[in-house]
Amino acid sequence: MSNQTLPSYGEGDATFQAVGGLNGLRKLVESFYRIMENTPAYRPLFDMHPADTQLSIDKLVAFLSGWMGGERLYSKTYGKIHLPQAHAHLVVTDKEKAMWLNCMAEALNEQDYPDALKRYLIEKLEFPAERIRQVSQIQHQE
Repeated sequence: MSNQTLPSYGEGDATFQAVGGLNGLRKLVESFYRIMENTPAYRPLFDMHPADTQLSIDKLVAFLSGWMGGERLYSKTYGKIHLPQAHAHLVVTDKEKAMWLNCMAEALNEQDYPDALKRYLIEKLEFPAERIRQVSQIQHQE
């Protein structure tokens, strides 16, 4: 057994490296959007996006890169990110939040990632997803 310990997810760029860097991240996000488009249970989520999903894919890759400890591509390309405000025009309830997280879980399951990484990512992604839901609820109160 080696004395060398691997960095924990969330430390430095350990999570980013664990998903396979930028190429692995792009593969994950492309799987996510393909599943969202082709699975009836997630299609309402897909329909919230612009018809040409390439920009959405690029933005999610850029966001997740920095979020996972890699290069902060989002701010370099698109400017400062305000995740909840960027989604404020959408109605996001518990239903849409669950759809998003379940779709991401399916995309993660298509990747050759350790189960611990998949669990870590879904657990951590629940926080921004919940924040988006909260802001949407405030925006869309009558």
